[in-house]
Amino acid sequence: MKVELTIPNSLSEISLKQYQKFLKIQKNNTDPYFLQCKMIEIFCHLDAKSVRLLKLSDADRIVHILNGMFDSKPELIRTFTMNNIQYGIVPDFDAISLGEYIDLDTYIGDWDNMLIAMNVLYRPVKNKMGDKYIIKDYDVNSKENLDEISMDIVLGSIFFLYQLGIDLSTVMVSYLENQEIDSSMHQQILEESGVGINQFTHSLKEILRDLKVLPN
Repeated sequence: MKVELTIPNSLSEISLKQYQKFLKIQKNNTDPYFLQCKMIEIFCHLDAKSVRLLKLSDADRIVHILNGMFDSKPELIRTFTMNNIQYGIVPDFDAISLGEYIDLDTYIGDWDNMLIAMNVLYRPVKNKMGDKYIIKDYDVNSKENLDEISMDIVLGSIFFLYQLGIDLSTVMVSYLENQEIDSSMHQQILEESGVGINQFTHSLKEILRDLKVLPN
């Protein structure tokens, strides 16, 4: 029996919802062949019966292609349109509120609740002029309809935040080293002001480390 399926060409064709579904299955199963079937089933929109009819060589090739996508490093996508609504990433992280930071720090390391982190990062654009835009104010009780947000947007933002965290830590250390303060106060400031950034960066690093979908 001939099986027809569509293999995604990029992470833009894989949604966060699909990835979360696969992660839940992967968490409770270690059989590589079972996971291989589920990976093709979920990411290629194929029913389980049809997946089992695939030639083993074809299944291996498909999984190799899918794994290769998750090895890539997507660029940050600042704006995108979904369901006729344009969304934009927080335009100025220096102006982020305490509530935004707390929710981002809490959920960016939790794949089950990654959608909440995306709701902090990306919100509907209210006004736009050229490359400049203003997004909707953050409301912890208002969740945007981002269920189908694609993985290139999610991973692009994670890479961006990870690099931003590293940059912030570097700038902070450099700034403090140039100030005329005693060493004990220097260490105290580093510990008090840097702990949030360091924890945040560590969470992102763990996400990037665990991104591999299936072992080779």
